[in-house]
Amino acid sequence: MKTVEIIGFKRANLGKKESKDLRAAGSVPCVIYGGKSQVHFHAPMILFRDLVYTPNAAFVHLNIEGQEFKAILQDIQFHPVNEMILHADFLELNENSPVKLDIPVKFLGVAPGVQKGGKLVSKMRKLTVKALPSEMPEFIEVDISKLELGKTVKVGELGEAKYNILNSPLVSIASVEVPRALKGKGADGEEEEEEA
Repeated sequence: MKTVEIIGFKRANLGKKESKDLRAAGSVPCVIYGGKSQVHFHAPMILFRDLVYTPNAAFVHLNIEGQEFKAILQDIQFHPVNEMILHADFLELNENSPVKLDIPVKFLGVAPGVQKGGKLVSKMRKLTVKALPSEMPEFIEVDISKLELGKTVKVGELGEAKYNILNSPLVSIASVEVPRALKGKGADGEEEEEEA
C-alpha cells in the first residue's frame, strides 16, 4: 500500500477563530488520535491532494514538527459549497490492531458476456476492509472472466483472504447487462442462426 507524506505543525489554540484563520491561509486543522495522546495540528491543504482526490487507498506518514506517526485518514469534512477541506481526523496505526479502510476494486480478465455484446456495470467501486496494517490490500481483485450475459459477481464469491470484507456477501460488485438490441433476439442470437 502506498504512503502519502504529510507535514504538520502543532496548534497552540483550538478555537473556531484560529481554525478559520488556518483555512484562510491554506491549511487544514487536523487531529491524530489512537496513540498515547491526541495531537492537534494543521497541515498545508495542497498535501492532501494525493490522499483525498484519488480513488486509491493509502497510509499516511505524518511528520508533526519532528514527531512521526503512521496513520490512516479516518474522517474528513468538506465545505458543502466550495468543497474546501474543513477538518481531518487521523487514526494512528498500531501493527497489532486491525483498522477499517475503503479499498478500490480491480477487475481481472475479460467477461464473456461483454464479448457477446453485453455491458459491464460496476456496482461497487470500493469495498470496506478490516485488516491489520501489514495485511491491508492496495486493491481487491475481482475475477470477471466467467461473467456471462445477465450474470453478477457478489462479495460472497470473492473467496478467502487475510483481510475481512465488511460489506454484505449479497452485495453485487459488477454485472454484465444485456443491451436492448440483444434482448429481443434471445441471449445467444439463436434466432439469427435459424434464419440463416
